[in-house]
Amino acid sequence: MQALTNRARPVERKPMTFVERLYLWNIFKGMLITLKHFFKRKATISYPEQTRPFSPVFRGLHVLNRDEQGRERCTACGLCAVACPAEAITMEAAERKPGEENLYREEKYAAKYEINMLRCIFCGLCEEACPKDAIYLSETFAPANYQRKGLIYGKPDLLIPNPQEQPEEYKQALGNRANKQHQAN
Repeated sequence: MQALTNRARPVERKPMTFVERLYLWNIFKGMLITLKHFFKRKATISYPEQTRPFSPVFRGLHVLNRDEQGRERCTACGLCAVACPAEAITMEAAERKPGEENLYREEKYAAKYEINMLRCIFCGLCEEACPKDAIYLSETFAPANYQRKGLIYGKPDLLIPNPQEQPEEYKQALGNRANKQHQAN
């Protein structure tokens, strides 16, 4: 069978010399490697003080989006829950009542929307399946928690701030998506 790469080397089967049998040379070579790494720049980042640069395609925590008037975009169609391979999304739909036109964009909305972050694999299929651009994966990574119930995010945890009432928090929550939306328009 032919090798896929040219990295294969024949193994030498000659008997070891006296110095090689003492293993001192190998210990010395190992210490040299250790000393080389000792003076290199550390790969560890002091997290709270420094942040690591992420890839532009990084998929972090989920966010439920609002439109420019502050109404929820989610219509509880369930496509995100169906597309999720880990079955991490659960929702319950409800009908909009008269007088709630300023809260919900469509006649139907998600009364209950939960994502179990212990199950989520951050694949982004929920974001791709949503026809209303109601859910997207932000540039924030999932925090650690000591209890399971703290990692099940409900609708209040996922909803982006209202752009009418909290414009600065809304822009901050959008992150780089705000620049992408302006470029698309």
